[in-house]
Amino acid sequence: MYKKVLLAYDGSLEGAIALREGAIMARRVGAEVFLLSVVPHLGGIQVAEGVHGGVIAHELERYREVLERGVRKLRQLGFTPQSKLAVGEPARVIGAVVREVGADLVVVGHQKRNIIERWWSGAAGAYISDHIACSLLIARNAVSDATLDEETKHKAEAPAN
Repeated sequence: MYKKVLLAYDGSLEGAIALREGAIMARRVGAEVFLLSVVPHLGGIQVAEGVHGGVIAHELERYREVLERGVRKLRQLGFTPQSKLAVGEPARVIGAVVREVGADLVVVGHQKRNIIERWWSGAAGAYISDHIACSLLIARNAVSDATLDEETKHKAEAPAN
């Protein structure tokens, strides 16, 4: 099954659902977890930087906090994740990190938006699936704390093999 799972996390509700669903699935199969947050190209922000210095640094810090929040959540779930903050077109960056870490599954959230707004679609219509050679899970199942606690309890009570 899966040995290395890359969780793409943007701090949104959908991203949090993907983080949790991906972590639970990774736990079930005993996979290693990698967490990635991608700061989309800062082209529009560079214009604002010219007017108000520090805008880019603020945006990078905001994404760094998102990444740290994701790492804390994964640690609470019992993982010791590797994490990375990257800047670029999300689909391409995710593809590059998949190759870098040797991930065999990518887990992302999904927000219903029009094609222009999709965070995982580039200007040329490039989708994550065009940039990876592994499985892709678009997480949509919100897992409750009670379900997660029950699964953790059963896992702890299961006899070791």
